Amino acid sequence: MKLIHYRVEKGENYGVWVEDRVICLPRLAKSLNKKFPQRIEEFISGGEESVENAERLLKNAVDSEVKQASVLLQNVTLLAPVVFPPKIICLGLNYIDHIREQHAETPEEPIIFLKPHTTIIGPKESIVKPDFVKKLDYEAELAIIMGKKAKNVSVSEAKDYVFGYTILDDVSARDFQFKDKQWTRGKGFDTFAPTGPCITTANQLKDTSNLRIRTWINEELRQNSSTRNMIFSVYEIVHHLSRVMTLEPCDIIATGTPMGVGFALKPQPKFLEQGDLVKIEIEGIGVLENTVVEAHF
Repeated sequence: MKLIHYRVEKGENYGVWVEDRVICLPRLAKSLNKKFPQRIEEFISGGEESVENAERLLKNAVDSEVKQASVLLQNVTLLAPVVFPPKIICLGLNYIDHIREQHAETPEEPIIFLKPHTTIIGPKESIVKPDFVKKLDYEAELAIIMGKKAKNVSVSEAKDYVFGYTILDDVSARDFQFKDKQWTRGKGFDTFAPTGPCITTANQLKDTSNLRIRTWINEELRQNSSTRNMIFSVYEIVHHLSRVMTLEPCDIIATGTPMGVGFALKPQPKFLEQGDLVKIEIEGIGVLENTVVEAHF
């Protein structure tokens, strides 16, 4: 199923995205006198059991009950699937084509860094480019949403800990990233982690080994690759990270970006500017769109 976190007039909620409608799971459960998590974070923390309960709920409800608990997608505001994750963990240099375009060395183990939760924004929200950032860049990434606490997990066990997947744009201020030699400041500005539009649960997206991933800036196709070019697979990433730190429910893990980022384009780099529309599509998940706005500080 595809889960979305959204806002309507009555406040925030979450539900299942089916065609042009959103079925509010807490509302549907209430109409059937069933106990159900009231927040999407609680739902995710329930892992596979939550998904099975939701599927059972939808199966047992009659059409009139489902209709009463649903709203048209066009009438909601999509929010970031997880607004306050315990951690946002990102990988650098995890696509062989991205490594080749910048003539870097292939890492023997995942290169990781963290982004603060204040970087998160949802679909259609603005990426804020401070006027002192001159080299703003995009990075389309498949992101893992963790469903259970994981420590020292083997590759073969890792799938049991993954709740689902979303899209994350690892927005980067290259002038600060390359100046500092480490990446926290260049990738840690507010609004530098657009995510969404939904979470596709792991039972629906069982194979992430060859998903098409594309990025358009305005109407220009910049990134056009596949997750088959990843060096470390989803399960290998979970394994390696769990050896370093305890992974928790609702942690977001961005798995790296393919070739086509702005700073590596030939014959000259192309950086994001005021008004640019960034559109990222990952097969099996959907489309994430955000517009760049420049702010003066």
